[in-house]
Amino acid sequence: MVLGSMAPRRRWLLLGLAALAVVALIAAGAVVITRLTGDSKPGGAPVGGSPTASPVGTPTPSPSGPPPGADITGPLNLLLVGVDTRVSVPGWEPHSDAVLVLHVPKGLARAYLFSLPRDLLVDIPAFPKAGYKGGKTKLTHAMSFGSRVPGKPKQPSTAQGYELLRSTVSGYTGLRIDAGAVLTFNGFDRLVDTLGGVDIYVDQRVESLHRRPDGKYRESAPGGYKGPQQVYEKGERHLNGWQALDYARQRYITGGDYARQRHQQQLIRAMTRKILDEGLARQPERVDQVVSALGDTLVYVGGRKIVDIAYALSGLPENRFTLVGLPGSGVGKGSAYRGEQLTTEGRKFLTELRAGRADAYLAAHPGLVVKN
Repeated sequence: MVLGSMAPRRRWLLLGLAALAVVALIAAGAVVITRLTGDSKPGGAPVGGSPTASPVGTPTPSPSGPPPGADITGPLNLLLVGVDTRVSVPGWEPHSDAVLVLHVPKGLARAYLFSLPRDLLVDIPAFPKAGYKGGKTKLTHAMSFGSRVPGKPKQPSTAQGYELLRSTVSGYTGLRIDAGAVLTFNGFDRLVDTLGGVDIYVDQRVESLHRRPDGKYRESAPGGYKGPQQVYEKGERHLNGWQALDYARQRYITGGDYARQRHQQQLIRAMTRKILDEGLARQPERVDQVVSALGDTLVYVGGRKIVDIAYALSGLPENRFTLVGLPGSGVGKGSAYRGEQLTTEGRKFLTELRAGRADAYLAAHPGLVVKN
């Protein structure tokens, strides 16, 4: 069956699941699907990245040929990276503040999304391209070390940094990373606004370290910030772009970075629900708005085109997508703090995931499943 013969809901489910896989691919996936389902508008959204990054679009398949991505049967692993907002500072090396992995087992009938702590202690392999010799340190530094371009100290490469981060995540989890995307938090902010905001259940009271109630940044002061703070009270809330970004960034809260990981995952789910409700793929003009909003804040890096991955995930049931929170603890305290490590329970999940026994493991450890 070619993509154009799908019922509208089915076509939209394809896009929604691509969004679930990687939020940063929402707009680009929408462009592809809109093209393949009848929009003849020429051109597409440029997506930055490494010289080997795959283009977003692909020609419409011929009626006699296989649909895009029909040969992808899984397992499939996608890596989503959120980069801190200081990438706009000249020469600033990108740090991965959010690292999420989507694992879709063989058969593509189930999906699991989990986060890795930014301060997770990992073995970062040597990366000659950036002049990095390797070492054991925090995960967030992998992208920073990998982004360094010899001879160009003020021109770090986000796509190159992603390469080292991908290798590091693959080595730690034991999962082959098939494709991924890097989205700056500024791009995330604009994406949410373009969608008209999102509805999310705030599961704990969160005070913002960075923003005032009017959205402006708080003034820096010795030891931190000063001035009134934006507060997100527990309950159902509608958040605009800066609020969604601000809420998902806070880690100096009860639960620390693990709570932040949970909030980021919940926000991804809220965005997907919003997109599903809007029927974005059937509105080419809205697709163009979303793509324009992302601009160069998105870097897609993958061996397969977005349309291939989107099509491959088209059969994934909506109720078979699970958010997983991996518990961890600090290594060292005070001035001797070195980073984070996953608990035995968290590490065992990765083992069971690779072995195809994730459902049974989560049934025995229900506390790992993120609710709301």
